[in-house]
Formats: sequence, C-alpha cells, structure tokens
Amino acid sequence: MFRFALFVLVCVSPAGFAQHTASSPEAQTPATQPAASAGSQAASDQVVDAEADLIKSDWKAAQAKLEPWLAAHPDDPRALFDAGYVADAESRLDDAASLYRRAVQANPQAFIAHLSLGLLLARQNRLDQARVELVAATTLDPGDAGPAMKARAWRALAQIDRNSDATQASNDLLEALKLTPETPEDTLLAANLAEQAGQLGDAETAYRRILAKDPKFAPANAGLAHLLIARKLYPEAESLLRTALEQSPSDPVLTAQLATVLAAQDKSEALPLIQKLHDAHPADLAITRMMAEVLAEAGDPAGSDQLYIGLLAASPNDATLLIGHGQNLIRQLKYALAFAAFDKATRLDPANSDGWSGLAFAASKTDQPSITLRALGMRSRYLPEVPSTYFLWATAYDSLHQKNAAATYYHHFLDSSAGKFPDQEWQARQRIKLLENKP
Repeated sequence: MFRFALFVLVCVSPAGFAQHTASSPEAQTPATQPAASAGSQAASDQVVDAEADLIKSDWKAAQAKLEPWLAAHPDDPRALFDAGYVADAESRLDDAASLYRRAVQANPQAFIAHLSLGLLLARQNRLDQARVELVAATTLDPGDAGPAMKARAWRALAQIDRNSDATQASNDLLEALKLTPETPEDTLLAANLAEQAGQLGDAETAYRRILAKDPKFAPANAGLAHLLIARKLYPEAESLLRTALEQSPSDPVLTAQLATVLAAQDKSEALPLIQKLHDAHPADLAITRMMAEVLAEAGDPAGSDQLYIGLLAASPNDATLLIGHGQNLIRQLKYALAFAAFDKATRLDPANSDGWSGLAFAASKTDQPSITLRALGMRSRYLPEVPSTYFLWATAYDSLHQKNAAATYYHHFLDSSAGKFPDQEWQARQRIKLLENKP
C-alpha cells in the first residue's frame, strides 16, 4: 500500500499561560496552534514577557528571557515548556524533546507537555517513546486546550498503531471521532486499516465515500486504484487514474499506478510514462523498482537488470529484488548466476513462491535435479501445479532415473498442457514410450 505522511506537526502556543487563542486545527507550525498550559497559571513577568515574544514568533527574544529564568528556576514547568516550544520552532528537535521531557517531569499532569513531546518523538520516528507520551496525554484533562487537542493525541496514536495493531488503531480513531467530527484523513485511515485487515469491500466503500465529496483527493484515488489493481480490474483502474491525473498531473503515486495498469494490459504507453517519471525522480527507489519491472515486461532484461543491480547494491538482502534480478538473468540465459540469485532469495524469504519457481527452473538448467525437486516441493506449499511445473517434475525425476515418477509427471503435463507447448509435448510422449517400454 502506498504510504502517506503520518504526522502533522502539532504543538500549542505557550502564550496560552497568559491567554487562550484559537486557530485552525490543521495548522502545521507551532506558532499558530491553540494555546494551553503546561504548568501552573501563575508566572513571573519575565516568562509572560517571553510568551508575548512567542506570539510574535520572535524566538530569539523569547529565548533571551527564558534562559536566565530557567538558570535560576530549572524546575518551572511553564518556562520549560515555553523553552521547548522555542527549540521546536527553530528545529532544534533534540533540545526541544529534552525541554518538553523536563516539563513533564516537573508537572506530570501537564496534558500539553505530554502531547507536544509525543508528537515530536513521533516526527523523529521514535515511535515507542512517542506512544508512551501520547497515551499519557489521552488520560489527562486537556483543560483549556479542549477536546480537539485530545483528539489529536488519539489520531497520532492511530497512526503509530496502524502498522503493528490495526484493531488498536481503529479503536484509537474511534476515540478521536467521539471528540471531533470525521475528516477526510480519518476516512482515508479507516480505509487503509480495512484494507490491512483484508476487508476490501469496506475499504472500497470508504475510498468511494471520500471521492464522492472530493473527487480530487489524490490519496483516496490512489487507495481505490490500488484495490482495483489488486483485483486486476485494469480498465476501471485506468479510467479512475486518468481522471485523477487530470486534476493532479504531476502526482508521482498516481502516475506510477497508471504505468502499472498500462503495463499489465501490455499497452505501449507504460514504458515512456514510467521513464518520464523515473527521469523526474531518479533517486526514488520505488519508482526505479517499477521502472525495472516495466523494462523486463517490455522485453529489455539487460536494461532492467542494470536497475536491479543498482537497487541490490543498496539493499542486498531484499528477496523481491533478488527474484527480479534472477528472472532477468534467466531471460539472458545466465542460468548459473540466476541460480545463485534465487538460492539467496529463498533463504531470505522461504515463503516467496516466485523464488522457489525460479530456483526450480534455474536448477533444471544447471543439471541439479535434486534441487529442482526440493524447490518444486517448496513451491507446491503455496501455489497449485501448472503445466510448466509438471514438466520440471518429470524431467528432474527422469534425470535421476526414477522411471515411474517421471512417467507419472509426464502424463500430468500432457493432461494439462492442452497443446500449448508443442515441443515439450513431443518430448514428453517420446520419453513416456521409452520409460514405459511402449513400441
């Protein structure tokens, strides 16, 4: 699933110790957030003056007043929060985290300090620590910060929990919706969670509900397109994506999805579209990977493999990349190198059926029938047999002089091939005659 930004920078104005001012809940900079107290409402004139500077976004002036005050009063929760707010606004994130933490320690009941610390830690991808602070915030009285700020704590928790516990993430989101109305981002998250849980019908309904209100909402278009692609409803996905790209012509996710859909339908537009996208985003590994896949499908295994080699240099233990690399080597008749790639891929990801398929074929081409049989046995745990695998079973057993097993699988191959593989069918019939001693 395509990933979207997880966290919006949410802080609150320390000037709220003197007065409470409301602003847009969507604001993304600390200076424009609603005000709230991180400690006692009583404050020295020096701290109040510093907060007046903060209202004006005069960080240097505020810092010049807060530092000497904190030198003399190191446990003042209000001043610590203000100083953390200044550091946050100036992108001194480690300093901000330290000051917010000190504010929490000075006043463990300070809702806004817990919330700001949790959101900051989340932005630093310190998710376990962030979760502790955000959970604490949800248990506290938000005071003048109001229910909207508490809802933000629940929404941030939902984003943290989404990849580890979809059920908990859904519960987090429901708690937020008890406090504030549903937003399109909430519906998008609900759709993502439903998709993770395999509830594809619910996910599609949620995506379509967003798009009914805002057809231009690119993440919802991408989410719905992802579902349609997974179900191989390529014409419907193509129509959706072309309409969405009329509204957002430079959106890389939508463009990449359209290239995927076109490639799946063997349309010639796929390659120039992904090439243009790759040229615009040469450092984007996801786009490079897609470019490699499209080149391979377009019949350029050498060009595709150059991209895979570059991707593997950065991620040498990525089983999916190794399989793509191995498939290109097979197309170039480099069977020994392909065998090595598939062998490594299956060791890294034993549940990947494509890896076992490739290993079975490469082993057959390098005269390793025992490994062919082992790989086919592993593949059969995940996928049904097809004519090509029946043929590999038969030839491997034939190489090992296991006549009865070889003849059985040649028969399976002929029963399933239905005239689609004339050369192999001729070979199978000839081998059956010899194996069964028929004239």
